[in-house]
Amino acid sequence: MDTISPTLINLIIFVLAVYVGYHVVWNVTPALHTPLMAVTNAISAIIIVGAMLAAALTEGGLARAMGVLAVALAAVNVFGGFLVTRRMLQMFKKKERPAATAGQAKGGRA
Repeated sequence: MDTISPTLINLIIFVLAVYVGYHVVWNVTPALHTPLMAVTNAISAIIIVGAMLAAALTEGGLARAMGVLAVALAAVNVFGGFLVTRRMLQMFKKKERPAATAGQAKGGRA
């Protein structure tokens, strides 16, 4: 039996990761969205460090360009995730009531 190309193995792993990731993300309940985003941000930060190491240790121009692209995409993911998490947390804050007008404070109708 011939050996399988490492590129084919990597492609299979990538396709399976996309499939599993799609089903995991779409089956998350809304209550778990904010904690999941926080964990995803932490994972993306680790990916940024790994991508920078990979980009720095490569010798080819294409590999270095792909490493820089990976760093950029992971950074967009981190910053976007923090913005979404912040917006979600603001939805749970109590809304302040508007100050009463002078007519309402005296018991009259406005």
